[in-house]
This record gives sequence, C-alpha cells and structure tokens, in this order.
Amino acid sequence: MNFTAETSLNGVIERDFTVGEVPGVLFSPRSGSGPASLVLMAHSGGQHKRAPGIVGRAHHFVTGYGFHAAAIDAPGHGDRPRTTEDEQRIAVLRRAQAAGEPIGPIIVELHTYLAERAVPEWQVTLDALQELPQIGADGRVGFWGIMQGTGIGVPLTAVEPRIIAAVFGCLGHESLVEAAAQITVPIEFLLQWDDELLDRRSGLALFDAFASKEKTLHANAGGHFEVPRFEVDSAARFFARHLGQVDTSPA
Repeated sequence: MNFTAETSLNGVIERDFTVGEVPGVLFSPRSGSGPASLVLMAHSGGQHKRAPGIVGRAHHFVTGYGFHAAAIDAPGHGDRPRTTEDEQRIAVLRRAQAAGEPIGPIIVELHTYLAERAVPEWQVTLDALQELPQIGADGRVGFWGIMQGTGIGVPLTAVEPRIIAAVFGCLGHESLVEAAAQITVPIEFLLQWDDELLDRRSGLALFDAFASKEKTLHANAGGHFEVPRFEVDSAARFFARHLGQVDTSPA
C-alpha cells in the first residue's frame, strides 16, 4: 500500500492510497488508542471512491462510531482508465437507456463482468489495510454497498471470511442467488418499494436467498435513487452491533 496524499477535516483523516494499480481512500479517526474495526465501502455504478454518498457515510462511520472506512475505484471508474470492453459495455447500456429498452439484463452482465475483477482487488486491498497497525489483522471487517456495490459485494462476501457483517440493497437478480446462499453473516438489506429500475420481486428473492440467520429487510417508499437519509445511521448502528465499536456521537 502506497499512501499518496493526506488531509484532515472535521475529525477525520483522509488518506489516498494505491494498491498496485487500484486507487483508494482510507477514512480514519484523527486519534485512537488502538486498532479499530473497518468498513469496506463500494460505490454505485458510474460513481467513484469519493462520491458524495461514500464520503458522507464514511465520515459518519468514523466520527460517530470510531470505525475506519475504505473505498476503492471499481474497474473503469474514477481514476481508473476504461478498457475497450468497458467502453463497449457502457455504450450498449446507453443505447438501451436512450431507446427506452429494459436495462436489467445489461446491468446484470455488467456487474458480473466488474465483479470478476473487483473481488480479487478488494481482497488484496484488505490484505494491505490489515497490515496497518491502526487496523490490524485481527480487526473486525464489515462491507457496505448498494446498487453496483451489491453486485460486487455479494460475490465478495460469499468468498471472503474476514467480512462478518454486510449492508446491501437496491439490486436483485437470480445471478446473485447462488453467491447469496453462501453468505451466513448478518445482513441488512435495503429495498426501494417503487424502484423504477429494479423489479421488486427480484430484490425480495435476493433477500430470501441469503443463508444468514440474522437478516433484516428495510423496505422504503420511493424510487431507485430515493433511499432515505436515515438509512445512513441505521447502517452505522448495524455495524456497531456486529463490529463492536462504541457510539461516540453526541447524545
């Protein structure tokens, strides 16, 4: 892991890093007495490691609960150049959107393509993060990612035993069911009841497929991009229960 820049804002230290050719950012408490739990954060499609939703949630996790949070750019996103195949797949998606055609099957294929590369990248990144003394090899690890983040996070969590709790949502397809059936860690799952991009039944089917004994469905009214802001704190409290951090936010 090579750190390339560091800033500090509102009690959070942000450090840009690279692991091989993969760029990322680590959000950490300004001070701490020892190793703290880590939340891995995967951005949505067309976004990047410093998308506002990622940064806002990361700061909440750090300042309110004492976690570290880390995000990396998915293949072909953010600071990572697109391959020819990346461009071709995006062109297919844009043509379908412009024509008003169903994009679900295209999104599924795109997520599968991205996950094949992103899952091993996340595992190598986690290896590097756990070498840091403020995180450590024995620290507890959670995963947060909705939409494309779920498309990558479900297959990652299925094969990565270090992840002990995860928040997913706003996605569902039979292509993820097999991986979900291998996941037994606690799950919080978000579903937008009026999602215009996701068939509600496929989201419910994915939630049902998780083998976790503890799994909670949060179904909210609204469209795909209208996830309520209170779900940010719900995710943080979910991780606090399972990663063992203490709430440090003001009463």
